[in-house]
Parts: sequence; structure tokens; C-alpha cells
Amino acid sequence: MRKEKDALGEVLVPQDKYYGAQTQRALQNFKIGSEQFPLEFIRAHALVKKAAARVNKNLGDLEPSIAEAIEKAADEIIAGKWNDQFPLVIWQSGSGTQFNMNVNEVIANRAIEILGGTIGSKKPVHPNDHVNRSQSTNDTVPTSMHIAAVLALKHNLHGALVALEKALGDKAREFKDIIKIGRTHLQDATPITLGQEFSGYAAQIKTAHEAIACTLKGLSELPIGGTAVGTGLNTKRGFDEQMVQEISAMTGHEFKVARNKFAALAGHEPLIALSGALKTLAAALMKIANDIRWLASGPRSGLAEIILPANEPGSSIMPGKINPTQSEMVTQVVCQVYGNDTTVSMAASQGNFELNVFKPVIIYNILQSIRLLADACRSFEEKAIRGIKAHHKNLKKNLKNSLMLVTALNKHIGYDKAAEIALKALNEDKTLKQAALELGYVSAEEFEAWVRPQDMLGPSE
Repeated sequence: MRKEKDALGEVLVPQDKYYGAQTQRALQNFKIGSEQFPLEFIRAHALVKKAAARVNKNLGDLEPSIAEAIEKAADEIIAGKWNDQFPLVIWQSGSGTQFNMNVNEVIANRAIEILGGTIGSKKPVHPNDHVNRSQSTNDTVPTSMHIAAVLALKHNLHGALVALEKALGDKAREFKDIIKIGRTHLQDATPITLGQEFSGYAAQIKTAHEAIACTLKGLSELPIGGTAVGTGLNTKRGFDEQMVQEISAMTGHEFKVARNKFAALAGHEPLIALSGALKTLAAALMKIANDIRWLASGPRSGLAEIILPANEPGSSIMPGKINPTQSEMVTQVVCQVYGNDTTVSMAASQGNFELNVFKPVIIYNILQSIRLLADACRSFEEKAIRGIKAHHKNLKKNLKNSLMLVTALNKHIGYDKAAEIALKALNEDKTLKQAALELGYVSAEEFEAWVRPQDMLGPSE
């Protein structure tokens, strides 16, 4: 162990750790659960520290050697070298102060080591005076929240959604000529093609993807430079502009200074919007996954209109059973995302005066939702959608048995007579043709000419 000091006195810190006194105190004071800060967020925060060191050097507020050592230490964190040095749980100060100091201390001690100093001495690099210069927890943490969310969307979720939409679109084209019965209210309806059904799924994903993309504008505004309450105390003029320039260059995404730093520290509307858009995607996935497992239900006593890939045995007691496990996985993820959105909405609404103090739980849930949705979409596409096959025999049987083909007769004999035919067929267990001929409303030739599923797939000429 080594002795370190903070404002409250001496603290013993493990000798092999780069973190310092304030992190050690947090470990002792917040033994709550096991939910730690996501690595995406830790790396985003290290990126902010790297940018701050560079800007402070450019503004003449930081010695070049110290700035360069801080940058190098930050780069190592961004590369994932010191993941085990960030042990804190999210259940702590609502601003994320202990988290911010954890990052400051690790960077400072690693920078001290790089410069040949003694870890824990705070010389020549101090976690507050140098690593945290021109910053506060209150502006760096929300800045990192936005950066982490943007990068997670662009580098993870975006690709998964593109692949899923394409896979559904491919199936829509593959199944474009396969006619089946449509269903509304879980009851038989008029015919559609299996391709039309899948085109709807692809469009749902596209709409949700577009909604998520719309949130990038708000997320691209950063409150960096606002420091403690949004005024920018202890920064030099131009610090905020230079910071967003550096962060943009480092990430490849164009960030801007928040239009109002007071709002950006005390409220989190852009993150609420993102969470809502993620919930929109989740809702679309719930519909699609449920439809897929209903369409595949059976294999002999259900709808069984499509065949899913057999990925693993489905039962520990029933031999030969195969379950729609990918759909079940997706729907469970959706439930978690719904819960995360509720948490984010509640937490983001709790700002008081100049600060919202629910930041850790907000970013934890946002990043978990992005990660779960990306992984779920990728798995669903690879393990389910891509391998779906049409069950032609059952599709034809269900189409032939449907009473709703009678709808084609509406314009020829009227709704009331068509309904009479359908009800007679249902009650007497007869075909539509038999019922229609017995009632005398159409001839056999007229029925064959008018009740054609292939002519019921769109507007007439």
C-alpha cells in the first residue's frame, strides 16, 4: 500500500493501482451493486482529458511536457490498456465526481510514471491542477456522455441496423411472388404476398433508424467549457471552441459547442430524445420478432408458414423440438430497453437549478440499450432472418381455406350477400365456392373469374 492525501486527509491506496485517494474513498463508500461505468464512456472521458491537455497547452496554461504525458496516458486508456483501473460502480455522486476523479488520478499517476516521477506524489502532474484544468465534473461528464453515445451509435448500432434492414429487404424480394393470407386482429384477412409482409418489416427498421439518426444533431452539442454551473469559470476565452475542434478531429464526428451550457448541464433533453428513438426501434423489433415466431409456430399444429433455422435443441424433455430462440432473445432485449427508457426519462427530468445529478445512471442505461439493440439486431439478422424459408405447402393451404377471399365478391354482388356466403361456409364447414353456388349468388364461372388471390394484391385497373 502507499499513502496518498486528499482534502480529507491520508488514504491507503494499493501500490499496484494508478488510481488515487479519491477513487479509493469511493470504493469504500459506494459498495452498491456491480454495475460499473461502460468502457465506451471511460474511453470517451479519457478523450476529453486528452483534448483538454492539448488545448490548455495551446492556450499557454499547461507545460508542453506535462500536456504530452497526459495525452499519452489518455491514449493508453482509449486503447483499452488500463481497463482494470476503473473499478467504480455507477451508484455514486449523481454528477459523476468520483468517476471523473478516477480518470483524473489514473491519467495523472500514469503521466507521472512516464515523466519518471513517483506514483501518488502528484508531482509533476496533479489530477486536479493539470488533468482537470479548465474543467469540472459538471461539464466533462455530460460532454463524455454525448461523445460516447454518438460513437456507439455510429460505430455499433448503425451497421447492425443497415444489415438487418438489408436482410429483411432481401427476403421481401425473395418472397415477392409467394401469395399468402393476410391477418388483421389475428383473424384471416385478404391476401398479400410474403414479400409484402417482409417489406413492411424492412420499412419499420428504416423508420426507426431514421428517428435515431435525427437525434445526432442534439447529441453533437457539447457543454464543455461550462465548468461548474455553465458560466465557464476558470477557463480562458476560446477554450470551449478549441475543445470541440479537437474532439471533432479525434473522433471524426463534427461536434459543436452547446447553444446553452446551462441547459446542457441541468437537463438532458438530447439523451431523452435518443432514448425515445431507441424505444421506437425496440417497438419495431418487438412487432417483427413476434410476427416471425407466430409465422413459424408449429411445426404441425401452428401456422408454420415460414421455417426458421434450427440453431439448437429446444427442449430438455421433448426430443426434436426447435424453438424460435432468436425471436425470444430479441423480445427480452426490447423489455430491457423499455425499462431503460423509463429510467432515463425519470432521471433526466430530475435536474435541480444548475445541475442534473442522475448522470451516471442515464449514460449507463443509454449505452446498455445501444449495445443490446446492436447485438440483438446483429444476431437476429445472422441467426434467424438470413436463413428463413417459405413453407409453400402451408402457405397455400391457409390461403385456400380462408373465408376472406370472399371480399373479392363485394364489388360484384355487394357486401351483404358476400357476408352471407362467408357465414354459410363457416357455419356449414363448406368452401366459399360451395356456399356461393348453393345461395345462387354467382355461377361457377363467375366465382372462378372473380375470386383470384393473385388479383387481390393491390388496386384494380
